Amino acid sequence: MYKFIMKNETETQTFASKLANFLKAGDVITLDGDLGAGKTTFTKGLAKGLEVIRTVNSPTYTIVKEYKGRLPLFHMDVYRLEDSDEDIGFDDYFNGQGISVIEWAKFIEEFLPEERLDITINKLSDIEREIHLIPNSDHFKQICEELQT
Repeated sequence: MYKFIMKNETETQTFASKLANFLKAGDVITLDGDLGAGKTTFTKGLAKGLEVIRTVNSPTYTIVKEYKGRLPLFHMDVYRLEDSDEDIGFDDYFNGQGISVIEWAKFIEEFLPEERLDITINKLSDIEREIHLIPNSDHFKQICEELQT
């Protein structure tokens, strides 16, 4: 596990934007954290790093929002799929030409690929966050090592 401390939203978005520079098509990132921890803020930074122009916001009511950028970004909020066996075509996203970011991924664990980057965001204060990265492949471990430098 790799741990990073962010002092504010700007640092969180800058960190996520830097992460985006190392991602490739088909990469899957899970985001976990309490409500208000900064999952969507993190995704906004990732989108900026992927050169997404549209405003990014939580896909709570649509489950998946797609954004065009240097690589497509598939932003999922699967909170509403708790206690559901519904597969909305996750494989098409996970094996596609873009980056999949999944908030509340624990609710679709059976559909997740083994190779992914799990991220947990914890609130330390109203503005400070602790971000844990758990790489589940050599590719993501290499990215985490790069982010530490």
